[in-house]
Amino acid sequence: MNRVRIAVIGAGAWGRNHVRTIGSLPEAALAGVCEVHPGRREEIARRYPGVLVTEDLDRVLSKADAAVVATPAATHALVAKRVIERGLPVLVEKPFALTVAEAESVAELAASRGVPVVVGHLLLYHPAIERLRAMVAQGELGEIYYLYSQRVNLGQVRPDENALWSFGPHDVSVAVHLLGHPPVRVTAHGMSYLQPGVEDVVFLTMEFESGVMAHVQMSWLDPHKERRLTVVGSKRMVVFDDMQPREKLKVYDKGVDRPPEYSSYGESLSIREGDIFIPRIPNVEPLTAELRHFVAVVQGKESPRTGVEGGIEVVSILAAASQSMAEGGRPVSLQLAGSRER
Repeated sequence: MNRVRIAVIGAGAWGRNHVRTIGSLPEAALAGVCEVHPGRREEIARRYPGVLVTEDLDRVLSKADAAVVATPAATHALVAKRVIERGLPVLVEKPFALTVAEAESVAELAASRGVPVVVGHLLLYHPAIERLRAMVAQGELGEIYYLYSQRVNLGQVRPDENALWSFGPHDVSVAVHLLGHPPVRVTAHGMSYLQPGVEDVVFLTMEFESGVMAHVQMSWLDPHKERRLTVVGSKRMVVFDDMQPREKLKVYDKGVDRPPEYSSYGESLSIREGDIFIPRIPNVEPLTAELRHFVAVVQGKESPRTGVEGGIEVVSILAAASQSMAEGGRPVSLQLAGSRER
């Protein structure tokens, strides 16, 4: 079968990873790269001689079977709609859009044209998250009590999106994916230290109807680089540390047991200390897995795993968090669809 020709729109810090990965996939071919920055165009042209590199979007799309949108966040919805209008399947990087209205307009256009859309919720393609999701679904952790994550570093400071919209799609999409339903209430606090009106640090708390609480710390102004998620259940606890080169998932057989019968309150609870289990996780780059799935979607072999419904859901949660932040941390309720198959 002929390889799927994929155009990459935007070759910045993350877009160039799409360029690299597509160029290495045997089932795909790099149709071209659209980039408005002259220096980036020159760099891509040097690295990939023979590949069309231009600032003309229509010219690139005319050579492609599908496209990846990795432009600045504020332009995601606009560029995605231009791709959809040409009838081409599209993978839209996170955040899917910066408003719920924008996200819904992309979804409506895609539905009317019958064009598949994949949203770049990258961590949902991570083998460790897939394993963790299976453990939660099979009840291996028992009842989920709460989870929390840290996504911090001293890194790229973005002028067009704050830490919530830059980092939040990762952890919000993972929390919703693991629990199987969206939160009913969110609270967020953030502060702008480097740029007025652009929060460098954000603390987000999501409350779920099941009683589970999820907390996310996000910052690009921190001495540590952390990419860690902890899930606490009644039977076991799990830590996913994406900064570890090999042992990314650790399962702790720890908890607090309550005997069925006891004579005093002091005897009612007991700490349980068990073994630590490190599952073997396939060494698959999440971006490679995501793009291979996108190719299968373009070929009609698979339906989008991270489609527009999930994209709208995550944007809705982030929008509610932004509202909470703007109102001094006031809790904001969400009216989203209930549990759905994932």
